[in-house]
Amino acid sequence: MKSESSVRPFEAPIPVGDAFRAFFDVYDAPAALCDLTLTVLTANSAFEVLCGTRDVVGQTLAEVLTSAPLTVPDEGRSLDVEVECRTAQSVTLSVVRRGKTVAVVARRLSPMLDSLAAAGRALLEQARIETQLLEIGRELASATGEEELVAAAARGVKGLFPGRTFCVRIVDPRTCALTSLYAEGRLKEGPRDVFGLRRSMVEKTHLDLASLPRERVVLSQDLPLLFQGSVKGLVAPLVASGQFFGAVNVEYPAGLTADAVLDERVVIQLANQIAVAVRNAKLIDELTFVRKYLENLLENANALILVVNRDRKVVVFNQALVALTGRAAEDVLGIDAELLVPEQDRLRVLKALSGSLAREPVSSFETALTKKDGRETSVAFNVSAVSNQAGEVEGVIAIGHDVSRMRELERRIVQAEKLASLGQLAASVVHEINNPMTAVATYADALLKRAMLSPTADPSDVTKFRKIVDNSERVLRFTRDLVSYARPAHDKPEEVDLNATLERALGFCEHVVVRHGVKLERNYADVPRFLGLKQNLVQVFVNLVTNACHATPSGGSITVSSRALDGFAVVEVKDTGRGMASEVRARIFEPFFTTKPDGQGTGLGLSIVHGIIENHGGVIDVASETGQGTTFTVRLPMLRWVAAK
Repeated sequence: MKSESSVRPFEAPIPVGDAFRAFFDVYDAPAALCDLTLTVLTANSAFEVLCGTRDVVGQTLAEVLTSAPLTVPDEGRSLDVEVECRTAQSVTLSVVRRGKTVAVVARRLSPMLDSLAAAGRALLEQARIETQLLEIGRELASATGEEELVAAAARGVKGLFPGRTFCVRIVDPRTCALTSLYAEGRLKEGPRDVFGLRRSMVEKTHLDLASLPRERVVLSQDLPLLFQGSVKGLVAPLVASGQFFGAVNVEYPAGLTADAVLDERVVIQLANQIAVAVRNAKLIDELTFVRKYLENLLENANALILVVNRDRKVVVFNQALVALTGRAAEDVLGIDAELLVPEQDRLRVLKALSGSLAREPVSSFETALTKKDGRETSVAFNVSAVSNQAGEVEGVIAIGHDVSRMRELERRIVQAEKLASLGQLAASVVHEINNPMTAVATYADALLKRAMLSPTADPSDVTKFRKIVDNSERVLRFTRDLVSYARPAHDKPEEVDLNATLERALGFCEHVVVRHGVKLERNYADVPRFLGLKQNLVQVFVNLVTNACHATPSGGSITVSSRALDGFAVVEVKDTGRGMASEVRARIFEPFFTTKPDGQGTGLGLSIVHGIIENHGGVIDVASETGQGTTFTVRLPMLRWVAAK
């Protein structure tokens, strides 16, 4: 017989379960388990035989023993029994025969109850630990980052090991570099990224030390203590899938008694949970990083990238496509890919997508994309199937580039070749013009001299002869300059008189100035001579003045000025033309960019100008506003002969 009062440290009574019934069944003496009121909770068969009844559960001990005669083997007869509960640890049985007490049997219940209480306490403690570990596991699993994970692990250690100091350290499994640290207690001075482990712990967690840096993870029989005031401690490595993710250190201050064997078992269980959570968190971080990296790679790639799913719905429309088409990604995602191309190209595009989805080889193809403003631009795409982990085709990725610029470049090259041929023809024409014009100039000069010497000559004839001589010389001078301008420039620098070079360039532009009806003004200052490629500079100023004439309406003016400033020769070409918008101004030096109608400009002039100025070590700037005219400013370093040597 037993009383449950010996389990007072627990708030709840010891549960009656299969473990207790199994114990009573193998116990030979009469035994029963009672609550604090001595009500029978369960009993073994020997106790039922003693009481002479099986109906004992739910009755008090006094009721059971007084309701039926108690059989005493040595007497061989029925006896009356009086029961008195003296304490919660013992029961006194008075055996009475014929009204006279013949024996008093006092049974001490404490040893048996103490054993059961100890077992119960152990079971409840184990249940408490398991419950806490389960709750810690849930918290670790729900952590969204390493910081939250370490905080959850710290709460778990603190709950399982009250009164101890502890430390949770997380490392990068590849380098063993410390990534997180949480300490409850006052740490000693010293490195935080060195892990001292006992061999027993290494073997229990199946940690392979050969793959770890020896200066970071070391075996130590005498475990190095991390906290001030600690007298002993435990350390469990965080190991998952054979990888080392850190360690949990639990240390005991002086005067604290604890079951070290139980603590070691629990800390290993906890370390395993933390290690799995850390591994999963790091895997998720890596997968998230890779995913974001790939998304950024696709989004910001300097190529046109389009991805469609099996239903031909657009799932990726990167920034290069946004910039090319002017269509926002959110307006395109989810629509059918065929809506991006003109109707006449849809059948060809759908055939390429279907073939790729069927894993058929598809060669690159050209098509057009419809821009937001309705215009079309030519593009070329290479397509490939996109498969999932199971090898099933999930969609198609198309990587392409804008070929409209290439087509325009091809057209410009053809035009440039035409201009080159025209230049060669012009050189031949110049040669053919020079011969007769030389004769005209010679004979006109002779006639002029004869008329001037003849007293009978008509003065009007003298004037006419002089005009013939002047204009023929002008033609000859122009043809000579034209051939010189078209001839490739020498690479060797020569001394440049800036104002004379400007005058030569303006001579080439005289016919353009006259044709456009603009007024040409000069504003020259004294500029020292400097080194430069004279012929290339002539080309620069011819281009700038010619462009100014084209941009200035009849009646406007162009001012060409020069000056020396801070070691630079500065030339300004200012017009009163229509000016430029900011988006045009930002692109004027790009090759083949032009605002002129087709056939009236190649878009190479200002690009060549920019290159020549840079080759001289100078800079060219432009200031312009719509309707306010344009000013080109050229700054050339005035290199001297001495500096050149």
